[in-house]
Amino acid sequence: MKKYRISNKELHRIGYKSEVSISLVKRIISKYYQNQPKNDVLALLEDILQNQEKYQKNSHFSALIGALQHTNENLSSNIEINPVPLPYKIYGKEQIDEGSLVQMNRAMQLPITIKGALMADAHQGYGLPIGGVVATKNAVIPYGVGMDIGCRMCMSVYNIPVSVINKDAPRLEKILIEETRFGNDEFNVPDEHAVMERKEFREIKFLRNLHLKAFHQLGTSGHGNHFVDIGELEIFDSQNEWNIPAGKYIAILSHSGSRNMGAEIARHYTRVAKVMCNLPKGFTELSWLYLDSEEGQEYWSAMNLAGDYSCANHEIIHKRLSEALSTKPMFVVQNHHNFAWKEKLDDGTTAIIHRKGATPANKDVLGIIPGSMASPAFVVRGKGNTESLNSAAHGAGRLQSRKAAKANVSKKEMDEYLLKNKVKLIGGNTDEAPWVYKDIIRIMDEQKELVEILAAFNPRIVRMAK
Repeated sequence: MKKYRISNKELHRIGYKSEVSISLVKRIISKYYQNQPKNDVLALLEDILQNQEKYQKNSHFSALIGALQHTNENLSSNIEINPVPLPYKIYGKEQIDEGSLVQMNRAMQLPITIKGALMADAHQGYGLPIGGVVATKNAVIPYGVGMDIGCRMCMSVYNIPVSVINKDAPRLEKILIEETRFGNDEFNVPDEHAVMERKEFREIKFLRNLHLKAFHQLGTSGHGNHFVDIGELEIFDSQNEWNIPAGKYIAILSHSGSRNMGAEIARHYTRVAKVMCNLPKGFTELSWLYLDSEEGQEYWSAMNLAGDYSCANHEIIHKRLSEALSTKPMFVVQNHHNFAWKEKLDDGTTAIIHRKGATPANKDVLGIIPGSMASPAFVVRGKGNTESLNSAAHGAGRLQSRKAAKANVSKKEMDEYLLKNKVKLIGGNTDEAPWVYKDIIRIMDEQKELVEILAAFNPRIVRMAK
């Protein structure tokens, strides 16, 4: 008899929902039942679902029954969405688009949600809006974390006179071109890093297939708003964490994330979560995984790996540039967003805090909040405001979509604007023009109760993807 294939769609129709059970079914069929008619096998699989006890001791199906019983506790076909969203604090409400508010309201209707806040730079995304902060109980939302898992800001500050930027601009531009890679451009021989030896690449089957691509993208930055800038950092007060005088210093600021690996992890586990939750229309991209489930634990491990991979990218970027400058930084500041943290709320409850495009701003924690390629970035100290779930904006936030910006902004007018603002752009596209972003000064004013500004960075040489 010719071998046949049973599709995921057919298994979904019968009632197999989780990726684990589907994988087991396909393995069992391939090993033991390829010689039986397909319709008979489908009938058997349906009977297994309806009469699980009958097959518990069957040598072929005992593992499948165990998986079904495990996942059935987490299947949420009978989940009730709360009719009214929980109240949440909104920062800079008058400059937030309606789509972001709709998405945030839906997140606040989920039965797993405890608390939330919306940052001043918010704009519409997948599932949770960028700028959305949501606390959940024992559950993680892959699209509440985001596609670019662990996307990070990193700044190295050097004891080099800022006059060097003007005097030696061609050399600095050459260094940026030679020592950084963006988009599909990769190094011929990637730098080595311990993150590539992590056990998750061996233990989680899904991640094994991502290892080679992740290796080739190590130490690189993505498309879109990712950048590496050389510029001037002005420290306002000599009483600072770094014990250096107030004044201006050369600094390198990078924005990059987990590249293809983070995006694939987000897509894969969102697909798994959608099957596990079976939420109503409009809510499916907020599907979650319980942390005490096998799938939830697997996502949590993959998320943390992607976050550490993002950190490794920045370590390599700054190491290469410091070596090219023949100096070491006086200090480094960094923070990440698009991540989920286990933290205690002000009432002592342990929660999963999703910060999608939001900066951690716990008490005395340092962070960086960038503007655009022609506006300042700010080094900040968190104030630990519990109303914002110890969070702040992660940047200026978009006013126009990339599609709208490409249609409305010409290269000529962007070049003229950058020249006027003393910014040299290497690469970059009109969809990242400074005025397609919100006013970062206004964003910072909207969150005075969340962070204290310690220093301001003005970009002078900006490197982005072509």
